[in-house]
Amino acid sequence: MQFTRALVALSISLLPAAGFAQEAGVSGSPLPDQPYTLIYPPEMVVEGGELGGPVTINHPTVPLQCVLAVIPVEETSWTAEGALASLDATAVAAGWAETLPGFTLGASSVTNYQSGPALQYEGTSPGADESGPVTLVHTETVSEGHGYTLDCFYPTEVAAEARPLADYIIANFATTQDAAEVRPLP
Repeated sequence: MQFTRALVALSISLLPAAGFAQEAGVSGSPLPDQPYTLIYPPEMVVEGGELGGPVTINHPTVPLQCVLAVIPVEETSWTAEGALASLDATAVAAGWAETLPGFTLGASSVTNYQSGPALQYEGTSPGADESGPVTLVHTETVSEGHGYTLDCFYPTEVAAEARPLADYIIANFATTQDAAEVRPLP
């Protein structure tokens, strides 16, 4: 999952977010063998990608980017609780080092997508240039032979605006194609 430096650079010039409309944006998988429903604030923009590839959504006024990936998995006994218990902080930090230099793992827990439990961890990177620290909120789950990762990135300095939006996207995500909004927009 590639995090664009442009997102971080935007944080310097963007104004605080305005009030939100009451309708959410919804994107579902076009592939029946990769079911999901991604619910997000209506002003966010879905970036195009290849069929079956990652889906990226960007906020136009808050420097927030979330990336959803669906991959086939063979692990049928995976659980969020088991993943949390076996989380290797050193391996996680090393895994994010290329994308987020100096990444440090913060809190980790089991959270809930709309469709069930997911592993969640967050961490920060001091940033690769003058744009400053970046926060990552990573979630993952396994459902019916598919692995799902949903990663949200934002400059740490805008956490008060970006984090509630990321939490909304995570809470409303489902590994099915028939989900509806369950948590209202912040």
